[in-house]
This record gives sequence, C-alpha cells and structure tokens, in this order.
Amino acid sequence: MSDYEELCWMPAVELSRRISSREITPVDVAEAVLRRMSEVNPTLNAFVYHDPDQVMTDAKALTDQLAGGRPISPLHGIPYSLKEVCAVAGTPVTSGIVAFRNAVADHDEPVAARLKAAGALFLGKTNPAEGGYKANSSNHLYGTTHNPWHHGMTAGGSSSGAGAAVAAGIGQLAHGTDGGGSVRIPAALTGVVGFKPALGRIPQTRLAGRFHTFAYHGPIARTVADAALMLNTMAGFDPADPLSLPSDHVDYVAALERGIDGARIAWSADLGYATVDPEIKEICHQAVSAFTELGCVVEEADPGWANPEQAMWEGIWSPVYSSMLDAADWDAQAGQVDDQLVDVMRAGARLTARDIQRADAARGRMVDQMTAFMRDFDFLVTPVTTQPTFAADQFCPDSLTDAPLLHQLLGWLLTYPFNMTTNPATSVPAGFTAAGMPVGLQIVGGLRADAEVLRAAAAYERARPWSHRRPDVVAAQR
Repeated sequence: MSDYEELCWMPAVELSRRISSREITPVDVAEAVLRRMSEVNPTLNAFVYHDPDQVMTDAKALTDQLAGGRPISPLHGIPYSLKEVCAVAGTPVTSGIVAFRNAVADHDEPVAARLKAAGALFLGKTNPAEGGYKANSSNHLYGTTHNPWHHGMTAGGSSSGAGAAVAAGIGQLAHGTDGGGSVRIPAALTGVVGFKPALGRIPQTRLAGRFHTFAYHGPIARTVADAALMLNTMAGFDPADPLSLPSDHVDYVAALERGIDGARIAWSADLGYATVDPEIKEICHQAVSAFTELGCVVEEADPGWANPEQAMWEGIWSPVYSSMLDAADWDAQAGQVDDQLVDVMRAGARLTARDIQRADAARGRMVDQMTAFMRDFDFLVTPVTTQPTFAADQFCPDSLTDAPLLHQLLGWLLTYPFNMTTNPATSVPAGFTAAGMPVGLQIVGGLRADAEVLRAAAAYERARPWSHRRPDVVAAQR
C-alpha cells in the first residue's frame, strides 16, 4: 500500500494521534484524500459538491495551527463530509430535487458548525437519495451513487454518498441524516458503521418543524471508534432545537473500552412480522454468535409488534412529505422527479387528522411495548435490511416490485421502527452475500443508551473485525 493510500484508510482515531504528535499534518492528509477522490469519485458519484482548492487552503491553515505545540481538538485535520441536505453557508441544499436546483444555504446548521469549530477538514457534500424519502441511491439532479463493492448496485439511502465515500476511502468520517434508516441502510449496504443516536442527542434544525421526533443526524465511519469520535463533537444541546438533550459529558470513545460480558441480547431475524431473505437471515444469525463468544446471553425474542408500516406511513412519512406539495408545480416537473415521491406527497395530503392521530396512537403503543421488552434485555439485534443489495436503477428489491408503494419503501427495512420509538441503533458489518455484497447487523439499545450501543458494537467489532476488507472500486466497475 502506498503512503497516500495508508493515510486514506487510516482510522480517524489513529490519524488524530499522529496529527496531535505532529508526525503528519493536515496538508499530508488533504493531499492523500483529494488524490483518492479524484481517482474514484467519478466512478462512484459519492460527492456532488467539493472545492479542492478550498480543502487545501483549509488544510494549510490547520497545519499552521499546529505550530507551537498548542492543544488541538481530536478532530483537528480529520477529513469529513456532510450530506448535501445539511446547511453550510454558500453550499447547495437541494435534496437532489431538480425543482430545488438553485437552493443554497445561508447559514451553518449546528452539526456543521460544531465540526468546523473542532478543526475537522471539510471535504465537501455527498449525494442523497432524491428527497430523502427512499432507501436507494438515485436522484434526478445529481445522478446515481454506485456501491463501491459493485458498480451498478445501489449504495442504499438516503445518505447514499456518505456511505459510499467512507467505504471507498474518501474521508474517514461522514455525516448522514436518518428519518427511517437513512444512516444505517447505506452503512449496511456498503460495509461500514452507521449510528442513529437517541432523539435529541445531536441537535437537528434541517426540517422546518422543530418538534419532529423521527429525524436524526448521525455519523458514518469505517470503525465504531471513529463513529464515536465524531459523535463526541456532534452531540449536545443547542437552543435552536428545543428537543436537543443537554450534554451527558460522556466520552463516547473512552466508553468503548468496557466489555459487555453478561449482557442480555435479544436476537430477532424478522421483528416478528417481516419476510427476510434466507441468506440475509443466515449471515446475521452467524454474526450474532459473536455475542455468545463475548459472554452474553442470547435469546430469540422480539417486542411483539404487529407490522408498523401503516403507522409509519400515516403518522410520519406521508404527512411530512405532504408539506412539499406546494413547493413546486410537480405536474410540470414530470420526468425530472420521482413519480413515487409525488405520490407520497399526495397521499399525505389526503390523510385526515383522525388518520394521523390514529397512527400516532399506534406509535405510542409501540413505544410502550418496546419499553416493556427492554426491561428484560440490554440490546435487541436484527438485520438492517430484509433483502440483499439490488440494482442501482431499481426502486426497491425484486420481491417488492408489485407491492403497494408503502411496502416498496418500507417492506425491506428493519430500521424505521426505531425512528418511531427513538431508541439508539447502529449498523455494523455482518458479512457478505455469495455475490460479494455487504450485509449489515443492527444493534438497538434502551432509550438514550447511546454509549451502551456503541460499546456493544465495539465489542462485536473486536470479535468480528471488518476494516481490513476494502472494495476495489476500479475492479467493481468492470
């Protein structure tokens, strides 16, 4: 491996140590990552906004700050990306929608401001799935993000470019957003770590409403420790988000050191209602055996939910997207916007207040069941998706192409129930299909048990390491 490749693949925690000790500089890192980006991003289409000259200018300024031996942040000089939808002054915030092509942010939202203040090195913005309403990796404005492991296969969504970039070695850290699994799904399908924190752990101001209880920011990284390092900076109260939590003064990286011997693990391949591909089920079942080796007690169990699709559709997804209905003349946009996105908007507009309140009550019952269930367990472990990676030009897996729209969107995911219940959850690599595509394992914890979830993920990582597996992006395109 060349010196520049070594810097691209080096974990952020190690990169941080070497920058702090002045063994390497942010300029060294920037030069390496920009070279990597120039080599593979044209193939992946992971980044949709970046300014190499500005990256080098920032890297030089960060390098100058190392002079004199002053203390620096653990993120000083560490490369990171932001999902395109995240507000950074002067950058696009279109959500990959052609009708919004001229939208430019006029401020830095809290999560972006914190990473910048910590001295992290901003590489640019990554490609989202169109409108963030779906879990594949295409949009009409920027085009499709390809999976680093196989060109032409989906990278998942909606934080598509974030997962692909990290998996391909273009930056150690990536920011994503997660309204139904949009951090965990691309992490699972590209073979990296994606963490959805507890509600309020990271302040969010992206959505116009300030009381949405399903939407989250979260880190995507190649190792659990790197995700924890990013979370240390992202977490904490901000008055712009009235639901944000005060700092819990936890060092999430240090919290990983404790083991999970004796932990009570519930394993469910299907959450009691989903249809799961046999290969996915077997790969994840084998992965769960790591917890037994770690001294945990593993039992097959689930919270006892009925299928929550309808509650998610009527209580969250359709009503939220209906607010976009008047933002453009969608009939005039035909051919430049997903028909399914417009269908979601219109479905939400048809809902009555009674429909939405009934769905919200169903969500409340899910929370009650989950709370009771977690009294007996420390963690719930499931697959992330019920189906393996599919072609990038498909809307959903083959098995769901004739299903109703809500089932095409939600029927292959085991992630969104935990947006509804607000439990922290992470995706970690479970293995690979026979076709060589990554599969993700989801670890869910109790309410606000972020540190515990990351600690379980780190213990699993030690038992089943994965960061040595790297896609050959060039070969994957052939």
